[in-house]
Amino acid sequence: MNNGESWRKSSYSGAEGGECIEIAEADGAVWVRDSKRPAEAKLSFGSEAWDGFIRMAAQG
Repeated sequence: MNNGESWRKSSYSGAEGGECIEIAEADGAVWVRDSKRPAEAKLSFGSEAWDGFIRMAAQG
């Protein structure tokens, strides 16, 4: 992942900031980071794993 990523915040993030995550898609993976600490650790998930996570999260 290079510094030219296109990060976007969760659609559930409020305008005032706070507890937000950001995601970016690159190199066949989905990257996740804490919006308050963008320079720190990032997690990477394969597309299939991310899709499974989203499906499970939507089910509650």
